[in-house]
Amino acid sequence: MAPRKSERIMNLAICLLLARRFLDKAHLREVVDGYAGLSDAAFERTFERDKDDLRAMGVPVETGSNSPLFPDEVGYRIRRQDFELPPIDFTAAEATALGLATQVWGAATLAEHTVSALAKLRAAGIDPDASRLNGLSPSIGAKEPAFEPLWQATMSRTAVGFGYRGVAREVEPWILTYRRGSWYLLGLDRTRQAPRMFKLARIDELPQPVGKLGAYELPEVDLAELTRSLEPAPADAQATIAIRGHQAPDLRRRGQRVAEPDGLPSGFGAWRVPYRQEGDFVAELCGHGPAVLVLEPLELRRQVIERLTVIAGGAR
Repeated sequence: MAPRKSERIMNLAICLLLARRFLDKAHLREVVDGYAGLSDAAFERTFERDKDDLRAMGVPVETGSNSPLFPDEVGYRIRRQDFELPPIDFTAAEATALGLATQVWGAATLAEHTVSALAKLRAAGIDPDASRLNGLSPSIGAKEPAFEPLWQATMSRTAVGFGYRGVAREVEPWILTYRRGSWYLLGLDRTRQAPRMFKLARIDELPQPVGKLGAYELPEVDLAELTRSLEPAPADAQATIAIRGHQAPDLRRRGQRVAEPDGLPSGFGAWRVPYRQEGDFVAELCGHGPAVLVLEPLELRRQVIERLTVIAGGAR
């Protein structure tokens, strides 16, 4: 299986970093996993994009020649002294936080590269006390398919487009944040020209880059405070809903199984789910279509039926 773009770029960076001399394109095409099998034109385009991505991330890719007699024979390398970090001192709490962060990435697609990064930290004498981490195993994962492309876009300041609960959005990613057991993206929603938070689990079309790298700057505001102000408010009501089989996993995770009332359709189970009355719970329920039935309260049931009726009418 061909490596992901992030893995290919990491392979290129490692190759250039370990090189003692400038490496030309032909050599890189042979040794970097991810370039084999590409046509000449495709390799040229891919290599140039990868090189630009590395530089956009602050990695100093140097261009030069190994021979003063043939300066046109261009090669590439990363000088270790330009790439390495200066000595870093972490407190015990900060080192422990780094260790916990690796557990998040352990569930993400870039885990193997994170292990390498952690090894470099340990080589510098920064080694979180493993005994402190044994009792701290947070259930933090990064399994959402949208996580990696959004992380890449956040790092490179690239706008992205994605589908969010059936609606197309174009967003300038600012930060990824973990709140109440879920990952959220905070950024400027160009569609609505306002800051918004998006729950990654509700992104139904994978984010795609829109425009160039570094196309925007982060706002000069306290992003942590802005995150708190946009954080979803706590639930203030409960609904009893019927869910078919193993569908609507988000609702089942948030809810509690209850005794099945009389007349419940075959194949359905009953759940009590907390929600916020002023939120978008009606739209969330409608998004599950016939897999979810509202049993109570009656007002919520009425709103869902009304919304579905409008949707069905518009689809004719």
